[in-house]
Amino acid sequence: MKRKRDNDDEGEIEEDRLSVLPDCILHNILSFLSAKGVVQTSILSPRWKYLWKRLPTLRLHSSHFRHLKQFTKFVSQILSLRDGSTSIHTLNFHRHGLVEPQLLKRVINYAVSHNVQEIFIEVKCEIQHFPPCLFSSHTLTSLKLAVVHPKIYAMRVLFPNSLDLPSLTTLCLHLFAFSVGDDGRAEPFSTLRKLNTLIIDKCEVVGAQNLWISNTTLVNLTIVIRNYPPDACIEIELSTPNLCTFHYIGSPFHKFYGSKSNFSSIKHVDIDVRLMACSAKYSKFLLDWLVDLANVETLTLSSPTLQVELPSLSNMKSLKVITKQPSSIPEGMLGFLLQNAPSAKVEIID
Repeated sequence: MKRKRDNDDEGEIEEDRLSVLPDCILHNILSFLSAKGVVQTSILSPRWKYLWKRLPTLRLHSSHFRHLKQFTKFVSQILSLRDGSTSIHTLNFHRHGLVEPQLLKRVINYAVSHNVQEIFIEVKCEIQHFPPCLFSSHTLTSLKLAVVHPKIYAMRVLFPNSLDLPSLTTLCLHLFAFSVGDDGRAEPFSTLRKLNTLIIDKCEVVGAQNLWISNTTLVNLTIVIRNYPPDACIEIELSTPNLCTFHYIGSPFHKFYGSKSNFSSIKHVDIDVRLMACSAKYSKFLLDWLVDLANVETLTLSSPTLQVELPSLSNMKSLKVITKQPSSIPEGMLGFLLQNAPSAKVEIID
């Protein structure tokens, strides 16, 4: 990483501007690279030789290796050679194919023991392959898990009933199953005392049709649900007095319950209905939702949602409609929605 100045007749060599930057800035630059790419920078110059060992971000992706054995060996070397006195801020671990249980446990144990704050794991395994420390870390603020069952894709990995994550503010779960308690409903989030954002992506409830989302600090909720027929819908009960933003993607046959005080706190709603040809069946479900969400201020809808007669919303300040075909918006529908909120800003997004 040396270069010669064009106006230097004596051939004096000066160090490049990048290498003279402080470690914190170089670490921020390197944090966008995979661990493999970060280690490769060690050959640039003596300044970069050991820089990777103190990087607080670990991005371990098996797709960057031709053979999976190479990936396993590389991860083991990274954990062995890394500066053990440096905390880990972010762990990003992706393993295509079945993950080796010992490797997964070693990576998670290492991250938690080094005060990790953010974890994103995408693997194929069973829940027992995760060490208990992942669900009892006192430094973890963000946890994103995408886990596929190793035997049957349609089967969901069972999510733990007990969580001890006092610092967690963001939780994102993909393809998990929640088990029910003695009261016949699943309640997996009530112990998270600082939870702000929750994303539930294609998760299910085992042995019941009732998912209870109970959390006093939750502000942002996103639910993505597979396309169920009406007779297989689940019931989602909200006990979230501080919920402000609600984003829903999927079939509209699921019932929402909650007290008026819970629904009244919701100001921003985004509904993306994915079933185009079932308006007659889902109209009642959707109407029930929006009647309960009477205090909504900003509403974003996919164009199929407008195929049913929706209630007008008096507190609405902004309405967005996402559509590829403006003609799919029923004539007079926007006027009906805005009749009690004539000053609301309308935006058509195609």
